[in-house]
Amino acid sequence: MEHVDHILIVDDDREIRELVGNYLKKNGLRTTVVADGRQMRSFLDANTVDLIVLDIMMPGDDGLQLCRELRVGKHKATPVLMLTARNDETDRIIGLEMGADDYLTKPFAARELLARINAVLRRTRMLPPNLVVTEAGRLLAFGRWQLDTSARHLLDSDGTMVALSGAEYRLLRVFLDHPQRVLSRDQLLNLTQGREADLFDRSIDLLVSRLRQRLLDDAREPAYIKTVRSEGYVFSLPVELLGASA
Repeated sequence: MEHVDHILIVDDDREIRELVGNYLKKNGLRTTVVADGRQMRSFLDANTVDLIVLDIMMPGDDGLQLCRELRVGKHKATPVLMLTARNDETDRIIGLEMGADDYLTKPFAARELLARINAVLRRTRMLPPNLVVTEAGRLLAFGRWQLDTSARHLLDSDGTMVALSGAEYRLLRVFLDHPQRVLSRDQLLNLTQGREADLFDRSIDLLVSRLRQRLLDDAREPAYIKTVRSEGYVFSLPVELLGASA
């Protein structure tokens, strides 16, 4: 049976939930709508989805809190598209720092939301070129770290696991596939987000900052991801393929 993408919509506005849910259904997607974080948690305890549309401005736990929670749980790799009524770059920056994959400001056209959902789903499933992953996954070693490409998390030298968001994982995969090579911001956007990406200029810088934090890499004197002035970034260490992960 052909897979139908399942979208979870989390928004306290009943009219928006129903309008968006019905529109996505008419365009071939499976949808579930919930009103708040409690209902979201309850649904995700027993179900998996392909993408979550998450409103920021909700009573109780807001979308930023819920996004942060998703990024450390079993749904850490599920892409998140955030909605907000405020057209504020600060919100966009915070949303990306929390691990969101894209961002849309209300009011929006349902057609644009559908296009962004499809773009995020394509990006999530798109591996950088020249990467071949076995069904069992691989362990890629660099410095004190290993990346488990099956579970999509980092392991440090003590075996401690560090979870990655979908965007962080894609960026690290690009760096590990092109070690010791300067990559421009445009190249990083194309390789991680696809050419249809509609993210603002600072998005790659924010992702690099988040990834450095995961790697415990000092931004003032980075050992892993170095900034090349006026050019972009370079992953400065060699990468070793250890073999299949468990």
